[in-house]
Amino acid sequence: MPCVQASSTPQNFIFNNMKKQTIAINTPFVRPDIYGSLAVPVYNNVAFEFSDAKEMADAFCNRIKAPDYARVENPTVTNFEQRVKALTGAEHVTAFNSGMAAISNALLAVSEQGKNIVTSRHLFGNTLALITSTLHRFGVEARLRDLTNPEAVKDAVDEQTACVFLEVVTNPQLEVADLKGIAEIAHEKGVPVIADSTIIPFTETSLKDLGVDIEVVASTKYISGGGTSLGGLVIDYGTFPEINQRVKYDLLFNLGAYMTPQAAYMQTLGLETLDVRYQRQASNALWLAQELSKIVKVNYIGLESNPYHALARQQFGPTAGAMLTIDLESKEACFRLLNNLKLVHRATNLFDSRTLAIHPASTIFGNFPEEQLKEIDVRQTTIRISVGLEAPEDILADIKQALGNKE
Repeated sequence: MPCVQASSTPQNFIFNNMKKQTIAINTPFVRPDIYGSLAVPVYNNVAFEFSDAKEMADAFCNRIKAPDYARVENPTVTNFEQRVKALTGAEHVTAFNSGMAAISNALLAVSEQGKNIVTSRHLFGNTLALITSTLHRFGVEARLRDLTNPEAVKDAVDEQTACVFLEVVTNPQLEVADLKGIAEIAHEKGVPVIADSTIIPFTETSLKDLGVDIEVVASTKYISGGGTSLGGLVIDYGTFPEINQRVKYDLLFNLGAYMTPQAAYMQTLGLETLDVRYQRQASNALWLAQELSKIVKVNYIGLESNPYHALARQQFGPTAGAMLTIDLESKEACFRLLNNLKLVHRATNLFDSRTLAIHPASTIFGNFPEEQLKEIDVRQTTIRISVGLEAPEDILADIKQALGNKE
C-alpha cells in the first residue's frame, strides 16, 4: 500500500491574526494532495471518476463538494478561488477566463429585459460597449451618470435598477467615486453595487467594508504576475445570495467561461508574490509621477495635488496603484514619444512586470467617434503608462529621451 504524505498545513488552519501575504501563500488545498505537493498540481483533465452512482448524482446536484466536469469545476481552479476567498473574506469566488468574462457574467446575473444599469461614462472601452451596446440589444437600459455626484446617482436609481456598476479607479480617466456613499444610495432601494477593482488589488483594501456587494477583477493584471495568463474573478460578499446562484448554476454552466487549470496554476503562483510586486510597482509609480510632473502634465491619484487623492487614500490606503497618465500638446506628440521609447514597451495590458505605454484614444477607444471620446473624457493628448518593476530611474530616463529631453 503506498504511503500517503499528510499535509503539513491542517485544513482547519485559522488565518485570523495573519497578514494577507501569509494567507496568499499558505491557504490549504480543499483536499490534501496525495503526494503532499506544496505547489498546487495542474489537473489538466476533463472528467472525474466516482466510486458509485450515488456519489456521481450527489456531485452533479451539488449535494457534496466534488468536481464533476472541468467546464464548471476543476481542482486547480478551485484552489485558486479558495485562496482569493481567504484573502477577501468573500462568501463565494468564481474564476473566469478573462476580466471581461467576469464583468459580463456579473452583469448578466443581475440584468434582464426592462432593467437598467446605473454607471459612469468613465469606463474601460469594452466595458462601456458591453453595457451601452451588447446588453442594450437585450433590453437593458444604460443610465450613464456622474458617479462623483450623489444626487445624480440618487435620481438614477429606481425599482428597475439591476445594479450600480463602477470602476473603483476609472481607466484611463483616474476618477474615484465615494463607494460608501454610492452603496448607501443603492442599498436604500435594494440594489447591489458591483465594482471593478482591477486598478487597486484586493490585498490593499476591503471593498466589502466600503459597501460593495460584488467585486470583479481582471486577474490578468496584478495577479497573473508579469502578464502570464488571462483571467477574471467574481468575488461575491453574500449580501445578495441570488447573484451567486445565477453565476454558479446558470451562467457558468450555460455560457462556459470558466478559467482553465493552466491559468489558475500561474495565477496561484502570482498571488504568492502579489504583495511584494504591487508594493514595488506602486512605489515606482509614485516616484515616477512626482518626477514626470516637473516636465509634463501628470494624472496620478497618489499625488497630493490630485483632486481624488484624499478620497483614494481614505478608501484604498497609502498606495495608489501602478497606472498613471501624461498629457502632451497633441496626438502627434504622443505618437512621437511612443515611437522614440527604447525601454518602455508599446503594448496594451496593465501591471505587467514591464513598463507599458499606450495611446488610449487611438487603440482601446479607437473605434469610438471623436464626439463620444469628448463625452467620456478620453483625450487625443493622453498616454497611459502602466509602471513595471524596472528601476524607476531607468523608466524616467527612457521617457525623458523619448520626449527629446537631454537632461
